[in-house]
Amino acid sequence: MEIPFRSLKRVGAVAVAAACVVLTAGCSGGVAGGGTGSTGDTVKFGMLAPFSGSESAYGEYMKNGATLAVDEINTAGGVNGKKIELIAEDEACDATTAVAGANKLVSQGVVASVGGYCSGATLPTLPIFLQAKVPMVIAAANSDDLVNAKQPNVFLVNGTGTQQAQAAVKFAKKSAAKSIYVIDEGDAYSTNLAKAFTAQAKEAGLTVSGTTTVTPTDKDFSTDVDKMIKAGSDFVYYTGYYQAGSLVNHQAKAAGYKGIFLIGDGAVNAEFSKITGKDFTKNVYGTFTTTPDMLDDGGKWTAAYKAKFGSDPGTYALQSYNAVKVMAEAIKQAGSTDMDKVDSALHSLKDFSTASGPISFTEQGTLTNGSFVIVTIGPDGSFVLSDNLKG
Repeated sequence: MEIPFRSLKRVGAVAVAAACVVLTAGCSGGVAGGGTGSTGDTVKFGMLAPFSGSESAYGEYMKNGATLAVDEINTAGGVNGKKIELIAEDEACDATTAVAGANKLVSQGVVASVGGYCSGATLPTLPIFLQAKVPMVIAAANSDDLVNAKQPNVFLVNGTGTQQAQAAVKFAKKSAAKSIYVIDEGDAYSTNLAKAFTAQAKEAGLTVSGTTTVTPTDKDFSTDVDKMIKAGSDFVYYTGYYQAGSLVNHQAKAAGYKGIFLIGDGAVNAEFSKITGKDFTKNVYGTFTTTPDMLDDGGKWTAAYKAKFGSDPGTYALQSYNAVKVMAEAIKQAGSTDMDKVDSALHSLKDFSTASGPISFTEQGTLTNGSFVIVTIGPDGSFVLSDNLKG
């Protein structure tokens, strides 16, 4: 089963028109019109996503997914009689940029936040939205640090690091891993996932022979690869992103490593196979969230996306679509945009129907089911659902 995210090309530094958005919103110096978020005929939803920097392609996919949801909701009459206006700002996977973007959204009167890609960039925005009394349904970022902040206005529609680690441990056990090596990049997302996996692997009786943190801007990882091989590793879990992960995999295979190279969802990108090289994709697997083609009705959603944007949906388009749908439903049920009432409504959602299946939240604001699966690289370099089934 092929994941329709094989055209993940870099967008580069996207123009202001891509960072400022969407439906009824205009753009003036990167800032949409002012006013309070729920007056007049509209309610304003804010989205932080990476429209510049190394992860800029994801920003476009997230914005598109959210836009599709907004269009559907507005066509059906909006929320409590008002149309949704989506306003997007750049987070660039950078904390300083994200904070500036969050402040811009607040100043424009958004009543809800439905974005968030990089955990390290999302974390410092949490107190900004809390102080402004803005509920958050985070579309992509999934570090446990977001949960551990214990803010009542934070909900995640992507599985957490703990849930992803559970899938990775299950796969390691299925693979009969004898010696596991864990590699992270030192940021909030990859460090959290690495720690969660290491702890769970040890609890499951698996042997973790070593851990290391690499510098993602490096090009030569020979020292790290040498340590990994000398540790006798037959299973590697790389929890960072594809840019460095693809190089580590290439250099490890070139040095003689023949075991499994598992990557986290931050590295599951068609660019991985291009960078690592087609001769180095054997035994590369990934932990990844559910995608449309894995669902019974996923084809319908993909067709609707393609009809609107002229291309297949990319990574986290589906989660961003869900974030908007979930937030809109909560506001509808609350009959208000008041943060406390919306938060209560979000907690009350039980098996709410979305494009990726029913959604319910735990008391901590996480999904009751993380829905991570195991993927691998297919013949054309795209990631496909592995025969090793769900993690």
